[in-house]
Amino acid sequence: MAYRFTARAVAAEVDVDGEMQAGLAEYEDEDGFFLLFTRPVGEPSPQDVSLGLDTYCVMTPDQCTAYGCLREVALAGSLLTVTLDPGCLDELELDEAEIEVRLDLSAEVIDELCDVLTKVLTYGRPDARPRLTGLPVHPSR
Repeated sequence: MAYRFTARAVAAEVDVDGEMQAGLAEYEDEDGFFLLFTRPVGEPSPQDVSLGLDTYCVMTPDQCTAYGCLREVALAGSLLTVTLDPGCLDELELDEAEIEVRLDLSAEVIDELCDVLTKVLTYGRPDARPRLTGLPVHPSR
């Protein structure tokens, strides 16, 4: 069974205090469920590499975070399906490894979100990158 929510608000920003982020939220305010995907701008530091933080980060409500924890992200029309590695569910305080997000957003906003999301998820070590289906393809940076 998948966790489902409708995203009515997004954040797709390239440089916020040295981070690139793509976020999906039920509401504009801080109520409801959200997913935030981030990565640093620039190359990972040697310390990040040694700690396994040389990849993207996923954040859920209550500041729960996990690094490199996605298996697949797929877009089909206005449905975004995020499949997590089951091993990260405790870190993210989630019960389900699959999250279905209905994007209640304009096509232009969805395109912008997907562009930034792809850039975030193709960052860092190749073994942590999820399979991307239906999202734009970018060379890893």
